[in-house]
Amino acid sequence: MMETIAFVVFAFVTLASALGVVLLEDPWHAALMLGVALMSIAIHFVMLAAEFVAMMQVLVYVGGVLVLITFAVMLTQRETGASEEVVQP
Repeated sequence: MMETIAFVVFAFVTLASALGVVLLEDPWHAALMLGVALMSIAIHFVMLAAEFVAMMQVLVYVGGVLVLITFAVMLTQRETGASEEVVQP
């Protein structure tokens, strides 16, 4: 019974965070939601007794791909505010 409850909870977390990846407009928050989705998928692998696949999920996707996306978001975002000067002809 507890396994079923845990599955339902993590399935809800996976679906909600995947929906957040698609619907959030801020790329930083979408990347964080992608991390939550990937971690919950790794938990599903653990519940299926596939610990090696879960560890590869965490190492490759969460550790590698999510860090790459995070750096891309940080390096490509444009700063807005008073520091921008508008040059008019």
